[in-house]
Amino acid sequence: MSPMSSSVSARSASEVNAEIRDLWQRSGGFLTPQDEAEYQRLLVEWAAATGGSVRTAA
Repeated sequence: MSPMSSSVSARSASEVNAEIRDLWQRSGGFLTPQDEAEYQRLLVEWAAATGGSVRTAA
């Protein structure tokens, strides 16, 4: 099993959501490339925790 798969489901959706909100608040609404990478990772983790899939906006 890969390290990613065990860490993806380790936290609840609400915990991941809180981290996403914190990231946006710290960034002032403007993500650096490093922040964007973290945001994308968190979205995948959040989707896994909710049992859903990540969808992009139209």
